[in-house]
Amino acid sequence: MGRKVCCSDSSIRDNFVKIAVTGASGFIGTYVINELYKRDVEIIAISRTQRSSTSMKLKNVKWIKIDISNPPQDCLNIIGNPDILIHLAWEGLPNYSSNHHIDKELPSHFNFLSSLINQGLDSLIAVGTCFEYGMQSGGLSVNHRTFPDNEYAIAKDTLHNQIRKLSKLHQIKLIWARLFYVYGVGQAESSLYSSLRKAIERGDKIFKMSSGKQIRDFLPVEDAASALVDLVFDKEAKDVVNICSGRPISVLELVEKFLKDNDWKIELAPGKIKYPDYEPHAFWGLK
Repeated sequence: MGRKVCCSDSSIRDNFVKIAVTGASGFIGTYVINELYKRDVEIIAISRTQRSSTSMKLKNVKWIKIDISNPPQDCLNIIGNPDILIHLAWEGLPNYSSNHHIDKELPSHFNFLSSLINQGLDSLIAVGTCFEYGMQSGGLSVNHRTFPDNEYAIAKDTLHNQIRKLSKLHQIKLIWARLFYVYGVGQAESSLYSSLRKAIERGDKIFKMSSGKQIRDFLPVEDAASALVDLVFDKEAKDVVNICSGRPISVLELVEKFLKDNDWKIELAPGKIKYPDYEPHAFWGLK
């Protein structure tokens, strides 16, 4: 299949009507599909396994089952030749230090995305991670260099560099969106929010956590989904963006906010869980 004629950035952004989303049945993907549903666009939801979710019941959303590690040859045509792809899919989280990210995910995602670009994909929004900045502290902007030091971050950073070179070669629009700490209903059970919620539901008297003194940038998943979808229509969006709140907050403050906002009652036990060794003590995103 030959490449489509690549229009100017402005003309592309003014005429998006068909948007494909990988990882559509995942945590963030579900919210992105629901956010896109509010816009006047055609939605193509791509998932390896179509799990039951609220978004799968929405009308005018076409669901396509594709295994990114083994995509069909004519994949772009099969997914309906979308005007833009929002690439959210990634397996193996939240184990950030697993070699799986480098050995399996990195080559699979490069093969999938490069195949679509070679077949004629014109515009791509791909999700990266704040961990690409490595152990740097303080407010982190897209102007900071990346120093990934866990396997997940290394894989994401390498994929970004590979796809960036390919996008320049084929003159396609690429936006790399680095996600900071997203939370909300539907998140992995091992996450802070889900762990606290489960403890409340079980009627636990005490919630064991880290010291809570570490400073992070947390964003409700609804806001993250909205920010990702806004990139589709933002003519001024840069090649790399941070998806973040831009507001530093301690983990303990966030947990106390969860308790207050939801009227949850439980005694906190800070310092009972080991602090992760793959994160600096204090860092947050700058928009």
